[in-house]
Amino acid sequence: MSEKPRLTVLGTGYLGATHAICMAVLGYEVLGIDTDEAKVAALADGRVPFYEPGLPEMLRKALDSGRLRFSTDIAEAAAFGDIHFVCVGTPQAKGSPAADLTYVDQVVSTLAVHLTRRCLVVGKSTVPVGTADRLTEMLHTLSPAGTEVELAWNPEFLREGFAVEDTMRPDRLVFGVSSPWALSQLESAFAPLLEASVPVVVTDLPTAELVKVAANSFLATKISFINAMAEVCESTGADVQQLAESLSYDPRIGGRFLRPGLGFGGGCLPKDIRAFIHRAEELGVGQAVSFLREVDAINQRRRQRTVDLIRSQAGGSLAGVTVCALGAAFKPDSDDIRDAPALDVARLLVAEGAIVRVYDPQAMENARRAYPDLHYAPSVAEAAEGAHVVALLTEWDQFRELDPNWLGEIVAVRAIVDGRHALDPTTWRTAAWDYRALGRAA
Repeated sequence: MSEKPRLTVLGTGYLGATHAICMAVLGYEVLGIDTDEAKVAALADGRVPFYEPGLPEMLRKALDSGRLRFSTDIAEAAAFGDIHFVCVGTPQAKGSPAADLTYVDQVVSTLAVHLTRRCLVVGKSTVPVGTADRLTEMLHTLSPAGTEVELAWNPEFLREGFAVEDTMRPDRLVFGVSSPWALSQLESAFAPLLEASVPVVVTDLPTAELVKVAANSFLATKISFINAMAEVCESTGADVQQLAESLSYDPRIGGRFLRPGLGFGGGCLPKDIRAFIHRAEELGVGQAVSFLREVDAINQRRRQRTVDLIRSQAGGSLAGVTVCALGAAFKPDSDDIRDAPALDVARLLVAEGAIVRVYDPQAMENARRAYPDLHYAPSVAEAAEGAHVVALLTEWDQFRELDPNWLGEIVAVRAIVDGRHALDPTTWRTAAWDYRALGRAA
């Protein structure tokens, strides 16, 4: 194998496309593979099929370098690559909290039959612990090269909205390997990052599989903790923002993600903690992570509690009430609406008879496809026209910077529910708004 291995990336969704593009910019020859011909054509034409700041410019740079190309031919990938990165999705299974490994199994088994020489297959997808052992057996059984094909695990830690930064300048790399040779290949594949002194944890396969779900579970727990405190604050007259600020000065706790609000969503945290609980129960250690059920429950309650607060702002009933819903994406700087709290709130409002107009800077198209029954407005002004309540549900900078006096001239009633604690209450109350947020006194 050459000093600078040739890389393939199997799956060009959010994770795969980002990884392929950035590795090419780092100087590697990269072939991205996907079964979706339209997605492959878009990427080859320089178009990123999802919203991620900075990635379109990186794609153009990678294509212009001649080091990046895309294909639907997995046999071509087997012939081309020295290291194959598996970057397909592992969504929650239908009717079960378990992770659906259909795409992982499919891509590994399809690749395996074409592997005729020594190479390394590297999993990046988030999978239940024990998956790597099973895939290793699959590779050895199906590959013409047999045990010459090795498996490693290199979990991803991308934050939507910061994916380029997290790939080019990660806070750590985790290499799950079973041989010195596999480690040497991963070191070759990430040489520019190692030269930049990115910390590396070298571990076994099961530990590498656990890192991502453990990290997401810890993060989800921290978010749900402060939201649980918000519920206590509401019943006692305390202020959850001041509570969070006080806690943040404790170096054992810190302030990151200790921000109350509508809760977490997206394609990772919710499904990852549910799959983790399911896998732990399969292994007979479900009691060890049983607290994650309440973490999930607290997070889900935030959506209904936000609806309760909006109903209160509307005088006790939502029937016929016009609500301006600012936000559809699960977080700012993303067009991802998977398990988006904002859209859940909008749908719950509609179920109670409210007239809801949704606006989001980037996620409108995805939201329309998923929930065509909701009403969508092309701008903040049109969403807010004649509204009885404004609900800030995704903390885009555009919404943080809204002028309360300007918005006050558009709405019918100056009532706002800040579902993300993104606004300054004093500023809005000074402009004669009835400002409310979960965990804060009226």
